[in-house]
Amino acid sequence: MNAMRHIKGWLLVSPLLSVLSFFLLIPVGVIVMVSFWGSSEYSYYPAFQFENYQYLFTSKVTVSVYLKTLMFTAITWFFCLTIGFTVAYFLAFHVKSLTMQITLFLLCTIPFWTSNIIRMISWIPFLGRNGIANNTLQNWGWIDEPLEWLLFSEFAVILAFVHLFCLFMIVPIFNTMMRIDRSLVEAARDAGASGYQVLRHVIIPLSKPGIMIGSIFVVTLVMGDFITVRFMSGGQSASVGRMISNEIGLLQYPAASASAVVLLLTVLLMVGAMLRMVDIRREL
Repeated sequence: MNAMRHIKGWLLVSPLLSVLSFFLLIPVGVIVMVSFWGSSEYSYYPAFQFENYQYLFTSKVTVSVYLKTLMFTAITWFFCLTIGFTVAYFLAFHVKSLTMQITLFLLCTIPFWTSNIIRMISWIPFLGRNGIANNTLQNWGWIDEPLEWLLFSEFAVILAFVHLFCLFMIVPIFNTMMRIDRSLVEAARDAGASGYQVLRHVIIPLSKPGIMIGSIFVVTLVMGDFITVRFMSGGQSASVGRMISNEIGLLQYPAASASAVVLLLTVLLMVGAMLRMVDIRREL
């Protein structure tokens, strides 16, 4: 009887296992396999060698690119968390009408009804040397010359990242805040807690699952992005995703595969570290 239940259990999960194997495990396995292949200037060939990984871990260029990507990730995460928590808190605790909450939340999603590339490129005429921002600042007399660092700079890259991925922080935090029992907030206020104390000791601890989920989304999206860095930096900054894209463009598939494996492991370590801060499965 137990054996039949065991077999039935495997039969029930076999469709999911098949899908995961075909779309996840097999592609990742192929990437890992190709990462050990050798390559020449114009071709690549099956082999088992560690030259691709040796180059990655010894190249100063690779280290600087990873540091730059981590910097983009950390700054983007900070601003997305600040903006996302503020917006979610306002919607959850200061907007009393459910209809108004839904309306304001949908307004936050309007920019996401278009392509990421369109939303990203829309910043170019705004931040350009003769763009709206520089012209406005000059007309107000705040600057004498156009600001060169507004576009094709690290500032533009981070601004685009925050614009593109902020909603991925707002949604899970808002969803978690809506599940907080309002009687806990009222009890804290009745006990004499100030607004800051309620925020620090009640709302933030109970919002940790949403913060972690949003952080995972933002971190993984920024770490793997390449098109935003390419367009918004004007070719003056690099990221791991762009490095992999360049290697693919040069047909250096083994090197690109090794970079992808290292990037995957790095992101998994970062996600694992965040998951250790809160048990999302228990909290939700």
